[in-house]
This record gives sequence, structure tokens and C-alpha cells, in this order.
Amino acid sequence: TVCVIGLGYIGLPTAALLANRGYQVYGVDINKRVVDTINQGKIHIVEPELDAFVSSAVQSGRLKAGLVPQESDVFIIAVPTPFKDGFKPDIDYVLKATKSIAPFIKRGDIVILESTSPVGTTLIVKDILKEKGINVDEVSIAYCPERVLPGKIMRELVENARIVGGVTPESTERVADFYTTFVSGQILKTNSKTAEMAKLTENSY
Repeated sequence: TVCVIGLGYIGLPTAALLANRGYQVYGVDINKRVVDTINQGKIHIVEPELDAFVSSAVQSGRLKAGLVPQESDVFIIAVPTPFKDGFKPDIDYVLKATKSIAPFIKRGDIVILESTSPVGTTLIVKDILKEKGINVDEVSIAYCPERVLPGKIMRELVENARIVGGVTPESTERVADFYTTFVSGQILKTNSKTAEMAKLTENSY
């Protein structure tokens, strides 16, 4: 089971793709209108092929949406990371998302941050979970940024190479194994800080 936090331009396509690949997916968004729209098998954003993926996933019962997280085996955080004044990165949504999933995390779970984030954010996610009483040595935490272009998201989620950066080598391996179940592109393995820097560099380029 997979819980996707944030059902925007990355979260919803990812959730719909995973549901169509056989995963039981629970999507979470703070916007009730978004949740209601998805549960009707419809979409609130414009992206080619996404409507068919969502409709199929909802009709099959493998994709449901709600306002709060629930227990899962994999948690994917795909929330906005906008700028504050003066181009200072705002990771408040990431912090809130991490705190919201903390009560549902159990031994052996996977936690993935996909949002574009400053270097070190994934380690902050780990620290928050630790503060919430979770034994982070028993959870696989990693950064794996999306690398898709609007208009081609459903294809590029599968075909593009992905970079997986775990907070430990073991986390990197486990999370990379998860992505190989639906990504045909190359999976590049590294640590979380390198993966975060790679995403920032690619976006800048």
C-alpha cells in the first residue's frame, strides 16, 4: 500500500500510475474539492492521459483520496515547496506532511520525499520522525525527485531515469527496489544530499 501526500501535478499522476500498476493507493490533500473530484474518478488539473489513469484507478478501487493520511507501507511526500520573500525556500508543507504521517509509520516502512528541496531537507524529515518517537533505523528514508515535463508526465514518470538518495545505503537500496517496479528508466543510486543537489542543479540548468 502507498500513501501519497499532495495530489498536485506530481502527486496525482504518481498515485494514478501506481494504482494502475497494482498498488493500493491512498492519496491525501488538504483541499476537500480536490479530494472529492478524484474520488469521482475525475481530475482537477490538465495533463494528457491523466484522466484515463485516474478514472481507471478509482473504478478499480485501487485509488482513494482523503484529507488525512492512513497506515501504509510506502509514504511519498509530493507537496509544494514555494519561495518565501527574497527567494528563501519554504519547506513548511514538507514539515507538515512529515508530521502528519508520523503517527502511521511502522517498522519496515518506506518514506520518500519527491518535492524540490534545499540540500539537507531529507535529513530534517528523518529528524522530525525521530522526534515523534519513530525508530528511524527501522524505516527507509530517501529523496527521489520527479524529473517530468508537463504534457508528458504519464510517459516520463515511467521512462525517465531516476535518482534515489537514501539517508543510509540500506535505504537507498530498498527505495530503488520500489522504483524499479514501475520505472523503466535507469535508477541512479546515491545519498540524499547528492540527490537533492542534483535536482536543484537540473532545475537551474
